[in-house]
Amino acid sequence: NYKNSIHTHYSLSSKTSVGYRFEYFRENEYSLNALQINRLLKRWNEPNSQANLYIKAAIGNANSHKKKFNEKSSLAGFLGFSGDWESQRYFVSYDNRYNEAGEIDSFYQQSLRFGIAPYIGDYGDLHTWLMVKLEHIPEAHQNFSLTPHIRIFKGFHLLEVGANLKRKVMLNYIYRY
Repeated sequence: NYKNSIHTHYSLSSKTSVGYRFEYFRENEYSLNALQINRLLKRWNEPNSQANLYIKAAIGNANSHKKKFNEKSSLAGFLGFSGDWESQRYFVSYDNRYNEAGEIDSFYQQSLRFGIAPYIGDYGDLHTWLMVKLEHIPEAHQNFSLTPHIRIFKGFHLLEVGANLKRKVMLNYIYRY
């Protein structure tokens, strides 16, 4: 709802990944190019569920596209935590992060996501989740966004498609190998 982004990363180990993140923030008209690191802090593997806790950080450069900033550039980055829990039927996750881009922008964002699988498939089957995501950015013009969506995955591919209540389309594609 608030940005367009691309994130590509490589897992150095089962607990750490590094990569490149690009984000374009539509409301404040600036882009972020950053090196991101994700670190798994804790994983709980239970017989019928799994939970994870991560810390995520990035550092890079922000470029304003607003005329009042005269194409200003600034050191930028973010720091945040995320957690998730899922079984074969239910999913819940929470993400937050503080974003800093010098004179261009700084803000806090958080999101909460719930999902339910209408059926339980076997390993290798096509899996479907009906989900809803609530996003909150206190400083944004529209500081809450509720986005119902569908998540479909099979093998290396995950696709999410939905639209928030203001009809802003959400499209996420993840390829894992």
